[in-house]
Amino acid sequence: MWFLWNIFSKGTHMLQCLCGKSLKKNKNPSDPQLKGIVTRLYCRQGYYLQMNPDGSLDGTKDDSSNSSLFNLIPVGLRVVAIQSVKTGLYIAMNGEGHLYTSELFTPECKFKESVFENYYVIYSSMLYRQQESGRAWFLGLNKDGQAMKGNRVKKTKPAAHFLPKPLEVAMYREPSLHDVGETVPKPAVPPSKSTEPAVMNGGKPVSKETKPTT
Repeated sequence: MWFLWNIFSKGTHMLQCLCGKSLKKNKNPSDPQLKGIVTRLYCRQGYYLQMNPDGSLDGTKDDSSNSSLFNLIPVGLRVVAIQSVKTGLYIAMNGEGHLYTSELFTPECKFKESVFENYYVIYSSMLYRQQESGRAWFLGLNKDGQAMKGNRVKKTKPAAHFLPKPLEVAMYREPSLHDVGETVPKPAVPPSKSTEPAVMNGGKPVSKETKPTT
């Protein structure tokens, strides 16, 4: 994303010079101070990455769907958080390589952004990799547009190659870092209502273990 910022920042600076306006520094710490982009991520497999309303991840051919809009927020040197514009959820990868979505920003939501030799961008987990070889785990979609396990995605394959198609530059507040597994406190619900299971890896629900009846 850093190479995209250079293009947008130059255009913004030129516009400010023509208008006779100078850049002002944010003095209020609570003001947005991180410059990111609103973008779509086009996978070389022929799909746009999208997050559905239920939090599941997959690919779509629709290049105008709001579900495929993401905030790319810089949270380190060439490290980004990928947040759905529509749901507000972050993309994350767990210790088994499964992609899932999180309400909270945790270390599992950090992805290293690298430019591949063919100018596509690859996103790898900052937290997990192969123990023996040290090979990174990547965000990827298969040929059917389904989310793949990070440890099965190779950076040389089209599944891992994404082309950002930025729509605008945006300013963001730095996300508050939470521990992995921490949950958002939710108000109590009547016993008659059930809560939805967590969604991981392209919409497969992760059901809680049930104790066997005696």
